This record gives sequence, C-alpha cells and structure tokens, in this order.
Amino acid sequence: MRYARLGGTGLVVSRLGFGAGSLGVGETLPGLVKNIDLETATRVVGKAMDAGITMFDTSNKYVNGQSEELLGKALGDRRGDIVLATKCGLPVGPSTLDKGLSARHVIRECEKSLKRLGTDWIDVYYAHQIDPEAQLEETARAFEHLVTSGKVRYVAVSNWPAWMTARMQGINERMGHAPIAANQVYYSLLGRQVERELIPLARQTGLGIVVYSALAGGFLSGKYERGKEAPPGTRRATFNISPKFEIEHGHDVVDLLRDLARQYGVAPSHIALAWTMQRPAVASVLFGISREQQLDDNLPAADLVLEDEHVAALDAITEPTE
Repeated sequence: MRYARLGGTGLVVSRLGFGAGSLGVGETLPGLVKNIDLETATRVVGKAMDAGITMFDTSNKYVNGQSEELLGKALGDRRGDIVLATKCGLPVGPSTLDKGLSARHVIRECEKSLKRLGTDWIDVYYAHQIDPEAQLEETARAFEHLVTSGKVRYVAVSNWPAWMTARMQGINERMGHAPIAANQVYYSLLGRQVERELIPLARQTGLGIVVYSALAGGFLSGKYERGKEAPPGTRRATFNISPKFEIEHGHDVVDLLRDLARQYGVAPSHIALAWTMQRPAVASVLFGISREQQLDDNLPAADLVLEDEHVAALDAITEPTE
C-alpha cells in the first residue's frame, strides 16, 4: 500500500481508500440495491485494514444510515488505526429541516453520525453537496464549532465547483477557521472535467482531492463488451444513471486498458485506478464493492505505478474535448 498526505494537511491517508457506501441491506435508489450485512462488513473491513487501507469513507445518507452503523461496528476497537470520513447535507428525511448546510443541520447530523459510528470524533467531515439556501459563512461557522469542540479533526467539501471551494477557502482564512482539507469529486478516464479548474486550484492552494467512481460506475473494469447487453447482476444492468459518457468512446478506452493490463499482468480496472492515483493533487482514490470478491480484485491496484509512456497514451485517448 502507498500513502500520501491529504492536501496541505499533515494527515496521511492510503492512496487506495475504502468506499463504505455499499455497507447495508436495502434499496437506496431505484434499481440500486445494497446487500452487505454486518458479518460480511466486518470481514471485508478487517481485510481492507490488514491490507494497509487507512482511508474509510461513508455518509449519513448511505443506505439510510446503515453504512455508518455497520462501518462503526466493523471497525470496533481498531477505529483509532484508520482515517474515518463521513458527510452531511443530503436529504435524510421529509422535512425541509432534514437537509442542507445550515448550522442546525450540520451540527445535528454530525452528532447523529458520531452515535451511529460509535466514535468520539470524525477525522474528515464533508459537506456532501452545495446548498444554495445556506450562506457559506454559516456553514463555515458550523464546521469550526465541530472542530473546536473536538468532534471533527478536518473539514472538507464534496462535489463543490472550484469557484465555491475557493470562496469557502477565503472565508475560512479570513475568519481564522480550519482550512478546507479536501474536495471529494468524480474523476476518471471518462470524466476529466475537474482538470479544468478544480485540479489547478488544488495544486495552488494545497487542497486535497479524494476521488470516487474512478471506474466510471464499473464500466472501466472491462466486464462490459462492445455491442452486448450488460451482464446480469452487474451495476449497469440495473442502475445506469451516472456517470454519463459516450459509450463507443468508452469501449475504445477499455480496449486500451485491456492492452496495457496484459503488459502489466493485471486487470483493466487496476490500470484505470492506477492512472487516477497518479494524477496531480489526488490523495486517495475510493473504491466501493457490491460483493466481497471485489475487494480482493481491487487491492493489487494499490501498488501499481504506470510508466510515463502509458500514462501519456491514456491521457491522449481521453483528453477532454469540451
């Protein structure tokens, strides 16, 4: 396992991180069903830790809070050995008070997450999405309260555009608050839009980038064939909302991944994950699992380093056109 600092902080995280969004049992979105109970969660979390993974990411929203509950129980007395990240902001109930980034909601949801996770502190606490109704200064004050009270060590944002991230950085600096440690975003060979503004911002300001869906919803795993229906049981067979990309181009990229995978003696998914881990400002790349075998399948990618010529070839075929 390789490790890196999270942006400009002193916090060291594993380059490959465990996305705990699949822990739990039930349908989270139409067609998207999770089926990992406590026994399986305990086994896979323990195996991930034994492999050197220290970055564990969840949310108060995932599987209606089950993800946090199961992750906390699975970590048990090893909780202090890992970096625990969770989020707030997405709707968690029918009321207008059950969402957003108001001080009331941020602080309340943090306290609920602490109980579900069975811990006294959260290492990285994210604003899960933007909230047009809340003033950034209010959210900043709520985050600072959580830091000064010892409930949170680092604050972060997720899915925020570069301009809003920069504005929040300025507010925190002006108010003397803890800086924004990271922005968690979608980033893959088939989705490089963050390179236009967010990555340059991160490199200039020490913002850490944490990546989700580096396999583009599983498409870059190589298990989907050109001109054929998605295999039964795969994610894209039942749930195909995002991320969006031109399918034929996607297959061209997968063809190159397969060629490189044969040269390195690894799976195509390992090439895609390694490419993302080698991008500037990226501290950790999260991967999720829908079944236990996928943990074993993904772990070898943690130590793979691509040669410059192969990175260049992948860059060229996926260069953003918009």
